Amino acid sequence: MKDTSLTQLHIKLGARMVPFAGYNMPVQYEGLLAEHKNVREAVGVFDVSHMGEFFISGEQAEALLQKVTSNDVSKLTDGKVQYSCMPNAEGGIVDDLLVYRFNERHYMLVVNASNIEKDWNWISQHNAFGALMENASDAYSLLAIQGPLAAKALQSLTDIDLEQMVYYTFVQGTFAGVPDAIVSATGYTGAGGFEVYVPNRYAEQLWNKVFEAGAPYGIKPIGLGARDTLRLEKGFCLYGNDIDDTTSPIEAGLGWITKFTKDFVNADALKAQKEEGVNKRLVGFELIDRGIPRQGYEIEAENKVIGRVTSGTQSPSLGKAIGMGYVDMAYAKPGSSIDIVIRNKRVKASVVKLPFL
Repeated sequence: MKDTSLTQLHIKLGARMVPFAGYNMPVQYEGLLAEHKNVREAVGVFDVSHMGEFFISGEQAEALLQKVTSNDVSKLTDGKVQYSCMPNAEGGIVDDLLVYRFNERHYMLVVNASNIEKDWNWISQHNAFGALMENASDAYSLLAIQGPLAAKALQSLTDIDLEQMVYYTFVQGTFAGVPDAIVSATGYTGAGGFEVYVPNRYAEQLWNKVFEAGAPYGIKPIGLGARDTLRLEKGFCLYGNDIDDTTSPIEAGLGWITKFTKDFVNADALKAQKEEGVNKRLVGFELIDRGIPRQGYEIEAENKVIGRVTSGTQSPSLGKAIGMGYVDMAYAKPGSSIDIVIRNKRVKASVVKLPFL
């Protein structure tokens, strides 16, 4: 297992550590419910340094990204971020990712930790354009500072006007004394906030200064457990659960990041899916009866299996059990009655419109 630059610090803070995507990561500190609440109401800090960073540059950088990603990279301007995915040749998804544009010849891709090697090989395989590629995943640390008070808590650390930063934009500048930090108005919690990328040697300095500045705002360290419940409440897909090599972006409700105004890997097949329709769709659901839905549980309707749960939890914000899963199209409409099979017992649930919160 790999460590991040902050692993020993998490252990000293008493975090419960678990293996995650090949890394030794903090799953919780004081407890999932308290951590979740802190992010929704104040501000919390996640070490997400396990994520991968690739830099793509040169005259053909955009051409390569247009080929391997589903969203339209040409719509990006300097300082903008784009959510996208990389379709495979069989109709599934290699990974979902963020594309950062520094300028027309220089981009950063942020990919999932478990897919770093797979993604690198996939992009390299399609780089007939001669774009320059650098895998900087082991060189960077990343803190996600999330919550409604994030901008106020962090403003003393930088001259960048954090309150004025628009969602899905980024700035490079001095932050917490770190030169050329990448400060991004992104995150996977739906609570607002920032993600800050720095070279590993600055990781501990960044962590310490963020907690010092955030102390008056109730800042706390947050584990990956709360990151999962926070993203699920917002209906955000998690790779390996809700999307993978076998699920298409159209089935996953990611048609909005799948642009057929350009040519990309497997575009024709995905366009046909969009026009002709798909057999199954990723939906959100709420349990009506008691129980907790878990990944892999069968979903039934009218005494037949119509799908499987991909993500599920007891929502700390809503006080009810929620989940996502793929179901046959006949049952994908909000309001549809379904059953989740929990320990051989059918538990009533209802399909709802995402996000939950």
